[in-house]
Amino acid sequence: MSVLPKQSPTQSEKKADNLNSASNRHYKYLVFIGRFQPFHMGHKAVVDEALKRAENVIMLIGSANMPRSLRNPFTVEERSQMIKGAYSDEDAARIHCVGLDDALYNDTRWLQYVQASIKTVTHDLSEDIALIGHSKDSSSYYLSLFPTWESISVPNYKNLSATPIREGYLMGATPTGERTPVSTREVMDAFKQTEDYQHLHEEAWFVDDYMKQWRDAPYPPTFMTADALVVQSGHILLVERRGMPGRGLWALPGGFVDQKETLLDACIRELAEETKLDVPASVLYGSRHSQHTFDDPYRSSRGRTITHAFYFKLKNDPKGLPKVQGGDDAAKAFWLPLAELDSKKMFEDHYAIITKMVGL
Repeated sequence: MSVLPKQSPTQSEKKADNLNSASNRHYKYLVFIGRFQPFHMGHKAVVDEALKRAENVIMLIGSANMPRSLRNPFTVEERSQMIKGAYSDEDAARIHCVGLDDALYNDTRWLQYVQASIKTVTHDLSEDIALIGHSKDSSSYYLSLFPTWESISVPNYKNLSATPIREGYLMGATPTGERTPVSTREVMDAFKQTEDYQHLHEEAWFVDDYMKQWRDAPYPPTFMTADALVVQSGHILLVERRGMPGRGLWALPGGFVDQKETLLDACIRELAEETKLDVPASVLYGSRHSQHTFDDPYRSSRGRTITHAFYFKLKNDPKGLPKVQGGDDAAKAFWLPLAELDSKKMFEDHYAIITKMVGL
């Protein structure tokens, strides 16, 4: 009887074997990166799978050290309560929640933040580490940024998204048990009794009314703004916002571009209106150092808003810093030492704009 020779596996068979092997692997650490604003049942489905597949689960909680806003209403501590509170004490002990700072417009710095945050738990990046998550949209592209770590993709649970849950809650709705764990609803109920919630609730209705102006447009509008980044003698010129959104937060002076002006002209006009900066426009035009466009799709709660920032470096003056005074949309204008910049006090992505352009 003849024996057929053993055939080599095809590429498809090899791929299937690799997938089966990966699906059966058990890891020491699985890392789940997200903002969890708030933590919902879709997130929990990923953590449930991670607990089955790993000894430890590291939750990197993004947008840490940011002021409360419509996009980021909950602190790292509150989101940690939502996450760990959804599990038994035994399982919660295996979940490590670590705050992760944003680094908009700088992927290299963000990758460094991720590595450093993971290392606070593992102490060694050569440990058995893999990423877990679900590829729901462009915000999950991070799964491909770490070629040295395996990546596990989990199906999106019932197509849940935190955005409608968060937006409804800030407008006054109560989240349901179908979409959020009890621990999340407990944190949200407690936060609803605070002044911070009332401020965001008021701002949510303000933004809703603002956006109603454009609901009859044939397509969603895109807005263009210009911002001024002025530095002299190690100080940066900032304003405190007078109105919503972001009332009370620090911001770069700037605003919307008029129909018949250039970006640079709009920037210098807004700078004069909001700060009364005691520097001639001719000096400002001559002090322009660099410029950059910032277009993160989620940078503004008011809708799609692209800004063009101009960096002005003023010469040191023995007489001191030029006089400034708040005006127009600014409650006040002030010079701040660069060493005292605080991401927790900054409006929208202005901290990221400053660090990108100044090189901090």
